[in-house]
Amino acid sequence: MENTKGRLVAGSHNRNEFVLINADEIGRVTSVKELSGQICQICGDEIEVTVDGEPFVACNECAFPICRPCYEYERRDGNQACPQCKTRYKRIKGSPRVEGDDEEEEFDDLDNEFDMGSNEHRDPQHITEAMLASRLGLPPNASGVGALEMGSPPLNPEIPLLTYGHEDVGISSDKHALIIPPFVGRGKRVHPMPFTDSSMSLPPRPMDPKKDLAVYGYGTVAWKDRMDDWKRKQNDKLQVVRHEGDSGNKSGDDLDDPDLPKMDEGRQPLSRKLPISSSKINPYRMIILLRLVVLGLFFHYRILHPVNDAYGLWLTSIICEIWFAVSWIFDQFPKWFPIERETYLDRLSSRYEKEGKPSELAAIDVFVSTVDPAKEPPLITANTVLSILAVDYPVDKVACYVSDDGAAMLTFEALSETSEFARKWVPFCKKFNIEPRAPEWYFAQKVDYLKDKVHPTFVRERRAIKREYEEFKVRINGLVGMAQKVPEEGWTMQDGTPWPGNNVRDHPGMIQVFLGHDGVHDVEGNELPHLIYVSREKRPGFEHHKKAGAMNALVRVSAVISNAPYLLNVDCDHYINNSKALREAMCFMMDPTSGKKICYVQFPQRFDGIDRHDRYSNRNVVFFDINMKGLDGIQGPIYVGTGCVFRRQALYGYDAPVKKKPPGKTCNCLPKWCCFCCGSRKKNRKGKSKDNNKKTTTREASTQIHALENIEEGIEGIDNEKSSLMPQIKFEKKFGQSPVFVASTFLEDGGVPTGATSASLLKEAIHVISCGYEDKTEWGKEVGWIYGSVTEDILTGFKMHCHGWRSVYCIPKRPAFKGSAPINLSDRLHQVLRWALGSVEILLSRHCPIWYGYGCGLKPLERFSYINSVVYPLTSIPLIAYCTLPAVCLLTGKFIVPEISNYASIVFMALFISIAATSIIEMQWGGVSIDDWWRNEQFWVIGGASSHLFALFQGLLKVLAGVSTNFTVTTKAGDDGEFSELYIFKWTALLIPPMTLLIINIIGVIVGVSDAINNGYETWGPLFGKLFFALWVIVHLYPFLKGIMGKQAGVPTIIVVWSILLASIFSLLWVRINPFLSKGGIVLEVCGLDCN
Repeated sequence: MENTKGRLVAGSHNRNEFVLINADEIGRVTSVKELSGQICQICGDEIEVTVDGEPFVACNECAFPICRPCYEYERRDGNQACPQCKTRYKRIKGSPRVEGDDEEEEFDDLDNEFDMGSNEHRDPQHITEAMLASRLGLPPNASGVGALEMGSPPLNPEIPLLTYGHEDVGISSDKHALIIPPFVGRGKRVHPMPFTDSSMSLPPRPMDPKKDLAVYGYGTVAWKDRMDDWKRKQNDKLQVVRHEGDSGNKSGDDLDDPDLPKMDEGRQPLSRKLPISSSKINPYRMIILLRLVVLGLFFHYRILHPVNDAYGLWLTSIICEIWFAVSWIFDQFPKWFPIERETYLDRLSSRYEKEGKPSELAAIDVFVSTVDPAKEPPLITANTVLSILAVDYPVDKVACYVSDDGAAMLTFEALSETSEFARKWVPFCKKFNIEPRAPEWYFAQKVDYLKDKVHPTFVRERRAIKREYEEFKVRINGLVGMAQKVPEEGWTMQDGTPWPGNNVRDHPGMIQVFLGHDGVHDVEGNELPHLIYVSREKRPGFEHHKKAGAMNALVRVSAVISNAPYLLNVDCDHYINNSKALREAMCFMMDPTSGKKICYVQFPQRFDGIDRHDRYSNRNVVFFDINMKGLDGIQGPIYVGTGCVFRRQALYGYDAPVKKKPPGKTCNCLPKWCCFCCGSRKKNRKGKSKDNNKKTTTREASTQIHALENIEEGIEGIDNEKSSLMPQIKFEKKFGQSPVFVASTFLEDGGVPTGATSASLLKEAIHVISCGYEDKTEWGKEVGWIYGSVTEDILTGFKMHCHGWRSVYCIPKRPAFKGSAPINLSDRLHQVLRWALGSVEILLSRHCPIWYGYGCGLKPLERFSYINSVVYPLTSIPLIAYCTLPAVCLLTGKFIVPEISNYASIVFMALFISIAATSIIEMQWGGVSIDDWWRNEQFWVIGGASSHLFALFQGLLKVLAGVSTNFTVTTKAGDDGEFSELYIFKWTALLIPPMTLLIINIIGVIVGVSDAINNGYETWGPLFGKLFFALWVIVHLYPFLKGIMGKQAGVPTIIVVWSILLASIFSLLWVRINPFLSKGGIVLEVCGLDCN
């Protein structure tokens, strides 16, 4: 980005605007000259340069300037004539035929219509190079994408071919036997092949009958000898491949032998599965099956023994219990195959980071999303960015993109300050290898920082960098203070230019490269990772799709600027807590055996700033340590919205690569009529192959780069090859009308053109973040983050799994990421409300896992998990009804269960024991404490009775009536004191349902006890069941009660609650047991006084 000198670039593709802000006059003139060229007279775009280096000319008569897309459109859907001279357009080489082209007799370019005549042009790298060169105005073969030379020189026709064209040095040239490759026969050729023709004349050679045929290349003996010799050489070479630090007898040149196999760390897998111990998992599965049997017996008894005098209560309870059982099945069986994983970072380094050579680790683009700096403090975002820039990964392989969807100048200025402080912070982190690398949390650690630090300059440099960070915080807080009052005329840049984002809903796209351009290094002179600010264009009348739309804009702009093959997305409050987190993910992604089918690596969410008791289950440990481990054993965990490393190709909507099975063994030694080995197998497979023919063809043809809808339109003979070309219009309909971005989708291993100017790349980047770019494309439908729900994470991961991909769950010993969670009750309920609303939207959409995606790569148990993730808000209705039943029973004196027999007692006890046993074993193999499990159970009731119910009704209103709700950004925790927000009470309508349940159950307990006291000891027996039921509800709602009562002055909430209950009970007892009244009743006697 040397040409822009790190200045802010703003513009709008639709309005043909491209502005270099904070530039002097020379800079402005330079940028204009770079972008000057012929302009299309129809759409206003710049006319590209052809592969030959000449400007594109559509009309040979008058040379009226129009671009190639407009030329193609006019020929396909227009009047097929030049707008100026009205001459009919002739077909240009490489353009698809349209009606009327057959009348032209000047040339017939049908064979070369798609330029597939040579091996060079069949390579996706060369295709990309040509597209980039024509778009960016580069000369041919100068785009610098690093294309591989796929072609090979033709073989010498004078040398006969031995074993498919390889000459054996051990046999003289006149003793070679002729073996013609099978694909050089008389079969149909679609493209020229660089092999000699099978019809060439060869001089006959005599064969010595005394010699073995293997000498002439026939038979299997010679092949076996050659394989044995090859294995012997390989074993000799393996002696030089040892652990780091070992030395061999061979020279360094021998180590670079391309045939040298990668053994030891180089050849061993980069990760492995750790199954749960059979002593834990086998009893766990047995108890699950036993629990199913007990459930059957339970419902058999409950249904056959109705309560006639309380039929309504009994029927309500039966319906609720059936729904709870179904929900339990959808939640339980995806945990049938739990696994854990282990990574080997040393093997990753030995394979891809060899001493003295550039690192071969894959590049990673990191996305950080933020919206409102008022709710997401800039200091928190700055710490996240600093932890990314200081990550333990090659600096030239990391690019950090910050999406500011609120176009806030405060965020922009905070990033500018962050880039300056990063020049000091990054070298300090890497020099002393500190953890974590977010300065706010590093300096907040209550540990002895002198421990294990023996470097003599560490103490001095730590104090200096801490002083620098305190000054940095003062500057950031000063910016926050200034931003509290917005000037009437809006914000102004330092050079007097108005801030382009003054109108949040109507502003151009903005891109600023803070770090990564020439001349910007750290204080020690080392390179720094890229840091790029992006704010997509927003205009009235366009749908922007909130966070999902912002993430898709980052996908496109990163493909134009850096195009890393892997992407990491984190929320602005989730910093990298483990500097080796990216390497942990690459142990799965870059594994040569299993990495190709992995679409993303999901890390668990861990949080800072949560109270010790985790009152509202913010850590969500049961989900991350039990449910996600279970899913990892099936097809992988679901995507949770942050802390996830993606494969870029999977985000483009392509199918997972299909592993072709080797052909079955058939007998070729007997005639074709041999039915013992061939005939029966063919008959058995005939029907099956017909059924799966269409599915197999589609899956194979859509592998990786070319997973488009109409595969049949590909070139004949190379349907299933990665190098097959689809018409350009197909890519434009899928990815949008940006040739540079479309070209980048061909590069599975990433890469950008090195010969292009930064100004031209930034202009293309402004184009791909324009507000109308996604119109009439597959973005948000099949490509990128999927639209249609506020929880775009579940939907995006679901679509990937439907394409046959699998995901991986990685839990490093040191948590990879840490974030902040809303510890206030109201904020926590609003967060759960948003998640539940997204699930309801998916449930009522066409992407609902109940009916979507059958016949694809989604496994049944994985589908169970997705069904459970979208139907759980429905549980709110039976949950509220079930929590109301104990109060109704206590107030009416009825009960949902008739008089319990011995058989019923055994069934009920067995059910409770199986529930407890399942939970205990889950806690054992998941490593979850009983406190975390109990908090999860409590908040399941609290959230189900409040947020889930509101989400259900809001979702129905949004889908059926079109009444949309506003997206609320969760407030991120600040530094106003430890747990300062825990006791803040914020009234919201979400508090009404659980508060109602709590009050009516407390009243029910008081009324039930008073009734039992009045009616005698005979009523105490039935009362215990009702009291247990009501107390179960009250105990689960206890954290909610603490939340609404706030912080008392030294009086615990539990004391207040029990004081009220006991005072009520003893008051009733006092009324019933009056010590001033005799037990025999009142005795009336004549007092003896004459009252008259």
